[in-house]
Amino acid sequence: MPLILFNKPFQVLCQFSVQDGRETLANYLDIPNIYPAGRLDADSEGLLLLTDDGKLQHKIAHPDHKEAKTYLVQVDGVADSEALARLQAPLDLGDFVTKPCKAVRIAEPEWLWPRNPPIRARQDKPTSWIAITLEEGKNRQVRRMTAAVGLPTLRLVRSSIGPFSLATHPLMPGEFIEVPASSLR
Repeated sequence: MPLILFNKPFQVLCQFSVQDGRETLANYLDIPNIYPAGRLDADSEGLLLLTDDGKLQHKIAHPDHKEAKTYLVQVDGVADSEALARLQAPLDLGDFVTKPCKAVRIAEPEWLWPRNPPIRARQDKPTSWIAITLEEGKNRQVRRMTAAVGLPTLRLVRSSIGPFSLATHPLMPGEFIEVPASSLR
C-alpha cells in the first residue's frame, strides 16, 4: 500500500487518463493502481497524495475527515490585516460559506521554485504572499476566497497536507517519493 507524495507541476491535470494532449499524472507517475486522494486544479501546483488504498484515499479526501492543507498564495495586491481577518472568518462565496481558517501574510518562501511560465508582473501593482490553512476543500475555494476579499490569486502552491509538507519533503515539480502510509493513520 504505497503512499506517494508528488509535487504536481503547473498545468498538469490531476488524472491519469489522456485528455486533449495535455499533461496528466501519467506523464510523471508509472506506478500501477494508484489514485489521487483529493485534487489540485491545472492552474495550481504543489503537494498531492496518491495511494492504492481506497480507505486511506477516502480518509484523506472526504470532508468528514479532511487533513489540514496549507496553500501558499501569491495575490495581486497587498494582503492587509482587514483582508486577512476576512479570509479567516466564515466567508460567503455565494454557493457556500467557508469554515474559519488560518490566513497569515508571509514572505515569498526561499525554497519555492520559479513557476514556468512565470506569473505576469506589473510595475504599478504590488503582489504579496499569504499562507492559508484549510480543513475543507471545495472546488477552487482558495482562489474564490482571495478574489472575494479583493486579492485575486496569481499563483497557488499547496505546500502541505496533514503531516507532510514540501518544506520537510523537498520535491521539485514532477518529483515524487514513497512514504509510510502509517504516518496518516
